[in-house]
Amino acid sequence: MTDERNDVRSDPHGRVRTRDAMLRRVAGLVLLAGFLVGPLSGMAPAGPAPPSAGTPAVYRVNLTGVVDPMAARYVTRALRQAERAGAAAVVVQLDTPGGLDSSMREVVRAIGKANVPVVCWVGPPGSRAASAGAIILLGCPVAAMAPGTNTGAAHPVGFSGEILSEKVTNDAAAYARSLAERFGRNAEWAERAVRRSVSASAQEALGLHVIDLVAPDVPSLVTALEGRTLRTGTGEVTLRLQGARVVVTQLSPSERLLHGLVDPSLAFLFFMLGLGGLVFEVIHPGLNLPGVVGLLLVVGSLVMFGMLPVNVAGLLLLVASVGFFALDLHVAGHGLPTAAGIVTLVLGALFLFDASVPRARVSRPLILATALGMAGFFFFVVRAALAARRLPVRSAAGIRLGAEATVVRDLAPTGIVQVAGESWTAVAAEGATIPAGYLVEVVGRQGLVLEVIPLTPLEVPQ
Repeated sequence: MTDERNDVRSDPHGRVRTRDAMLRRVAGLVLLAGFLVGPLSGMAPAGPAPPSAGTPAVYRVNLTGVVDPMAARYVTRALRQAERAGAAAVVVQLDTPGGLDSSMREVVRAIGKANVPVVCWVGPPGSRAASAGAIILLGCPVAAMAPGTNTGAAHPVGFSGEILSEKVTNDAAAYARSLAERFGRNAEWAERAVRRSVSASAQEALGLHVIDLVAPDVPSLVTALEGRTLRTGTGEVTLRLQGARVVVTQLSPSERLLHGLVDPSLAFLFFMLGLGGLVFEVIHPGLNLPGVVGLLLVVGSLVMFGMLPVNVAGLLLLVASVGFFALDLHVAGHGLPTAAGIVTLVLGALFLFDASVPRARVSRPLILATALGMAGFFFFVVRAALAARRLPVRSAAGIRLGAEATVVRDLAPTGIVQVAGESWTAVAAEGATIPAGYLVEVVGRQGLVLEVIPLTPLEVPQ
């Protein structure tokens, strides 16, 4: 029964569920998340001990993984922490495939305004500063790399479509060029890194005058920086780093959690599970939990997508795949919609992220497992839920007293009888034992259980 004002639904057990109640649960979960994340977001790990008098300290900031809002917040906080502690310099250690343009610019602004000298170093060997990381490297007063590292491939990627891509590229190229010119570096190469996605190894970057020096590790870098004059937010500073100790800063608990969640495979998994939960709630209303969890997962996945180079076509293919699975539940298509759902799911996952961004891809085993899991979920679980909804509500009240039944499973004293072609749980009156095959008479009803007596006297074993 549905009330037009409150959209009230009752289940077979008489419990009343309302859409308002579901919304209240969602609001409660959101508020709970706010209470939990709010305090965590303000938490930072205990700051390192201030340097001893006369002993310079070099703070190291590890900018690894995707350049997202949490990474930008961490770098900004670490720079302020180094300023308050009177650090002699800050080394931003880069190993990133890139990230959000807005977060990248926030990091560059924080470095430019810092009152402490900042050095960017791509390391250790095997690391890279690609895309947004390359522009951060160009925006540092001193740019350094370890042997065996690379930088470049800074062409902008993300949600922007074809119409906006040229404008975005022009803006990014001008920004990279201005940063290179500010510090007297190779502005032509900086622009090519954006427009043509060129890259360079550490030695190539040094020869092209893209970076200032090559250092295999942080101690060697600190030694090479001794006596250099760097530009800061308040003027030029000459580095005095003799005997300096390196102080490593850390992400706060909330920064570490949210930064770690920005993963292409995890975002894909959250999105598909969330859509599945929402569809299940629509098809089988009243449970609430699948819908609430699905909504939270979809919202979380969209937050992650906002920090990753998402291809909108891939996203639409994933939505279409869920649509095909749901369609198969209502249309007798001999499994064709399910097959279409699997194909669009796989294609959507393969093209979900821009292929030009390193490591921005969904795990292939995860795609296979999700395709099989979603197919099984919609074909078996959701289909069974729909079938259960179509079943009439059974009640023993429909069985008349005095009706004849046949025992199909021994009543000892509880068993199974068949009445009018239907199987029912039954109990023998007075605790008697009635074997299978006997005819019995229905003399009582209690819920879904019938009370019966034998129509003929029971044979007494000799």
